[in-house]
Amino acid sequence: MAIIDVVSWTPESNDIYAWKFPHQNLSTYTQLIVNESQEAILFSKGKIIGKFGPGKHTLNTENLPILRNLFGIPFGGKNPFFAEVWFVNKVMPLTIDWKTSSFRYNDPDYHTMVPLYAEGRYGLRVDNAEVFLVKLVGTLKSYTANDLTNHFIGALEAKTKSVILSYIQNNKIGIQTISGALDDISNFLRVSMEEFWEQFGMELTGFFITTIDIAQDTEDGKQILQAISQKSAQSIAGYTWQQDQSFNVAKEALTKGGDVGLLGAVLITGGISGGSQMGQMIMTPEPTAAEKAESQKRTEPETGAKPKVKEVFCSNCSRKIPVTSKYCPYCGDPYLACPRCGADNAENAKRCVACGMVLKPETTDQVCSRCGAPWNGTDKFCSSCGYKLR
Repeated sequence: MAIIDVVSWTPESNDIYAWKFPHQNLSTYTQLIVNESQEAILFSKGKIIGKFGPGKHTLNTENLPILRNLFGIPFGGKNPFFAEVWFVNKVMPLTIDWKTSSFRYNDPDYHTMVPLYAEGRYGLRVDNAEVFLVKLVGTLKSYTANDLTNHFIGALEAKTKSVILSYIQNNKIGIQTISGALDDISNFLRVSMEEFWEQFGMELTGFFITTIDIAQDTEDGKQILQAISQKSAQSIAGYTWQQDQSFNVAKEALTKGGDVGLLGAVLITGGISGGSQMGQMIMTPEPTAAEKAESQKRTEPETGAKPKVKEVFCSNCSRKIPVTSKYCPYCGDPYLACPRCGADNAENAKRCVACGMVLKPETTDQVCSRCGAPWNGTDKFCSSCGYKLR
């Protein structure tokens, strides 16, 4: 077996962390060439017999005194010995992408369990070559970034999910605002990851979370995204969830050939009353005397029964709340009642979403000539006293 005179390694890419020289038949005249950003480790008989940094080294007893005791090699001369030579790449690759599977989170914005996923990128550098080779590489011939990812995919995913959930739960971060907290979550997770990799002789050189979002590959995720999209469309159009339901009932009534009187009642009571031309155009027919008597009987309260408290829909979460509430018992949003119809409105609403009454008139010097209330210059009647202005 020929003795190797020169041992060196030129890596094809930076994603190779470690590589074993294919031959072990060395001698005390063998030249070991270690390139920049590399470190060479020699193993023989299960022991580390030498470490070499960048440069050109002769593997003689002067550089490796242990050869005298391990192989009985005398000082000087060309003496053969067997050893494994490992090259460790200590450059900093930032090209390892990661992504978790979906995990469930009780979102504080939507008050429901939301399936989330997270993805990002991290970079690792070998800091302690001896620990790295002993604990991770073992008997392999090389060790790449893919080997590393496959080795730790389960442990990394579990740890990543756990730390992200802990942070967003403790800080009550909802899906609506989570994008603005990615840097803080990344820094928090990086501390835990640094401790994890240190035990394997590696240093975390970079860690970034690029996305935390609703998992669209789950059925729950698809339904939640559809609901969010629908709510956004309603908000832009200026009507509420209960009004949208009224539109759907009206559409179904027309499709199935329902009577026009029922359709008119649906449209008028469904939230488009108080100025909606559509509700006023479709009128219900005059009921018979028997129908009037039956209707009156149904609507008259029983003797001694408690009058039912009127309920309205919360402008934030669309759940029913009593008009006696100051805040929504479900989401905590303040109940800001319309002076005309009592509907709940958002704090920055300029007009009532139900009846269209002006809630926050634009700054103007024009006032009602009867009661002195502000007038926006466009309404025909005063919103406070009903006086005809123009």
